[in-house]
Amino acid sequence: MRVAVAGCCHGELDKIYETLALAERRGPGQIDLLLCCGDFQAVRNEADLRCMAVPPKYRHMQTFYRYYSGEKKAPVLTIFIGGNHEASNHLQELPYGGWVAPNIYYLGLAGVVKYRGVRIGGISGIFKSHDYRKGHFECPPYDAATIRSVYHVRNIEVYKLKQLKQPMDIFLSHDWPRSIYHYGNKKQLLKTKSFFRQEVENNTLGSPAASELLEHLKPAYWFSAHLHVKFAALMQHQVIEIEHDPSAPDYLEYDIEWLTVLRATNDLINVTGRLWNMPENNGLHTRWDYSATEEAMNEVLEKLNHDLKVLCNFSVTAACYDPSKPQTQMQLAHRINPQTTEFCAQLGITDINVRLQKAKEEQQLCGEYEEQDDVESNNSGEDPSDYNTDTSALSSVNPDEIMLDEEEEDEDSLVSAHSDMNTQSVEPSSDPASDFSGSFSDVRILPGSMVVSSDDTLGSPVGRERKTGEAVESGDGKDLTEVPLKRLSDEHEPEPRKKIKRRNQAICAAVDDDDAA
Repeated sequence: MRVAVAGCCHGELDKIYETLALAERRGPGQIDLLLCCGDFQAVRNEADLRCMAVPPKYRHMQTFYRYYSGEKKAPVLTIFIGGNHEASNHLQELPYGGWVAPNIYYLGLAGVVKYRGVRIGGISGIFKSHDYRKGHFECPPYDAATIRSVYHVRNIEVYKLKQLKQPMDIFLSHDWPRSIYHYGNKKQLLKTKSFFRQEVENNTLGSPAASELLEHLKPAYWFSAHLHVKFAALMQHQVIEIEHDPSAPDYLEYDIEWLTVLRATNDLINVTGRLWNMPENNGLHTRWDYSATEEAMNEVLEKLNHDLKVLCNFSVTAACYDPSKPQTQMQLAHRINPQTTEFCAQLGITDINVRLQKAKEEQQLCGEYEEQDDVESNNSGEDPSDYNTDTSALSSVNPDEIMLDEEEEDEDSLVSAHSDMNTQSVEPSSDPASDFSGSFSDVRILPGSMVVSSDDTLGSPVGRERKTGEAVESGDGKDLTEVPLKRLSDEHEPEPRKKIKRRNQAICAAVDDDDAA
């Protein structure tokens, strides 16, 4: 089975499918599956655009709406996860996964499916420590805080995935697993992206939650995006050959072990912004093992009448963009998606969005989140995460994330997002072997643990933008100006100064010239 892998898609579906058609003409045969590693941008209309965590001038409709409306259909089965630049209100309708358009399937907050016998899992979003232990409390219309926190990975998804015991063939994440840069051509990576050096040396680049899942799941393939650079830990890839079961059905199937874990952990659903820990064997919980037993899996199979086929039940839930009739004032709504309703009813689990709406109706959450944002988010540096790959020193800033501060109006501080939003993620290489021709002298054996001590983070240039396009690289390959450390506590915090991030300085002059013109 030929599988194509795309990094950050940024809504450019037309260009991606055109590239796949070119690869098919040049290659040995048709492509059977496309995997997208986040920043998919399933934008249906102008209201969805306002739910993307980017400054307004970088919000572009792109081409997904044509597939949503039925004007076009994806020529190949497409499976994707969410990143940190998404129409979050759309994806929130499908917390357990579902079709966002015919032949385009979202894996949900976390999910596992099978296609032709190949087991494919993934986790959406990016890691940020101070939101990691919260529930999924966000819902549209989002405010300046929740438009960002809605895409942050939560401990409940990691906990569910860690209940899995059966082998995983492919796994997708948006941000890189922390420490993965030690298992490939690190020298070539730092030559291409010299500003990664300090995080790499301090072992603070990437997601500790993803590295924990990598160590637990040990998939045959793990694909990530987010940093806009090609890096192979074991092998180069864009279109790869995956062994599959020839006798397996040629349609998407649910994974029975994952469904069983979802059903078992249903009572752990949390829709508040309070910090909480997952059950563990520490004497405080009556149950901490939610892994799937044969008996439990058989019960789920009986409940589904032994039919694991993912139904093609896509339905339009919001008006589609019409270029001839712009609707800039389209209202946002917190919608219940019929796909999720049907899935939850079949499995006997709770729709997170129904729980959220009920809580809102009962006014249990009214006024609570603004107070929590003031207390928890601002002082998040003092709250350690609940698992051993995190440290309190990392909790204020995710070094891999584009920082959308309260100073968003300062366009200079976010100028690199322009190149970010227009980067073509899938391009055929003229010389497939050239990118990683160097030796893998830095390759290491995967350790038993990826624990990062707090001492490793003291020199980390926190508060910097991590996700950039090629346009922000310095021409001579040298690091640009250093960025001072950011406080982890707001106590006695001086008035913040506006700064231009060092990766943006290289293009500020060009932007000024454009503005002048």
